[in-house]
Amino acid sequence: MRLLSVQCGQARPVQAGERRILTAIHKTALSAAVAVHKLGLEGDEQADLSVHGGLEKAVYAYPSEHYPFWQALRAQAGLAQIDTGLAYGSLGENLTLEGLLEHQVWVGDVLAFPDCSLRVTQPREPCFKFNLALGVNTAVRQMARSGACGFYLSVERPGSLQAGQSFQLLAGPRRVSIPERFSAKMFKHLR
Repeated sequence: MRLLSVQCGQARPVQAGERRILTAIHKTALSAAVAVHKLGLEGDEQADLSVHGGLEKAVYAYPSEHYPFWQALRAQAGLAQIDTGLAYGSLGENLTLEGLLEHQVWVGDVLAFPDCSLRVTQPREPCFKFNLALGVNTAVRQMARSGACGFYLSVERPGSLQAGQSFQLLAGPRRVSIPERFSAKMFKHLR
């Protein structure tokens, strides 16, 4: 398992129909190591602290293996001509992972990196800002259907992270899996 990319973002206003909203979903890849504190990556912001950030949602991780799915969805919506592909961080994630999918992850598992450890806390629950970020008004529904949600992490051991690092998955109590928790929370979006 490998950390392909590390991203941070600043909260900024964007147009959402007739209103302007504040969002930090647009993340940019970092080329150097970044410090990891109890509340997340140094330099990363969250626009709405009532639903993002904090100790339990300090860092958001997403499997790189899902990127082709989202690129295909954008192509079906006619957006593939606009760009050549989604850059890592386009889904709002801080960490883009390789080799670890949601069905392999349980609440309480730990991702052990060389200089820090992050504990899995819960799946992402997408909101309308996810539709805006992808430019597709059915993105939230597609995430609910596919289960390609990624997961939030708390900071177990602060330190630093850098793209290219390998990590290990250390099993937690294994009571609730990420897909089980996600299905329970997202049922309403599938109706």
